[in-house]
Amino acid sequence: MNTRIRVRDLGLPALSLAGLAAATAYVGLVDPRASGHYPPCPYLVITGLPCPGCGGLRCVHALTHLDFAAAVGYNALAVALFPLIGVLWLGWAVRTARGEPRRRLADPRWFRALLVVVVVFWVVRDLPFGAALAP
Repeated sequence: MNTRIRVRDLGLPALSLAGLAAATAYVGLVDPRASGHYPPCPYLVITGLPCPGCGGLRCVHALTHLDFAAAVGYNALAVALFPLIGVLWLGWAVRTARGEPRRRLADPRWFRALLVVVVVFWVVRDLPFGAALAP
């Protein structure tokens, strides 16, 4: 295995990070609570119930302003998943820089477990006893 860092191979991870940073900066500057800047959630419009992603933009906006309590109130699952996404991106960037061959992001069992967590979060936040999880 070649462990030399190959900066020229970091194009895609760097581009993905730049895109994420630009989107985060936009959400940080343009408040999602103000109408007219972002489309409404189709699931919320149709059912009147929040989906697992509802409150995500407000969560990111709150995090960019270092308001962690508000961020958790808007979407606790997103706050919990952001560090995981960061660790996965970092692992991808390091493997790419070392020139290691591409492989699956993670074991498919982890994705199935994540899917179960998202569905449980979705159902619980739409039930009366889970109202505290709704944005």
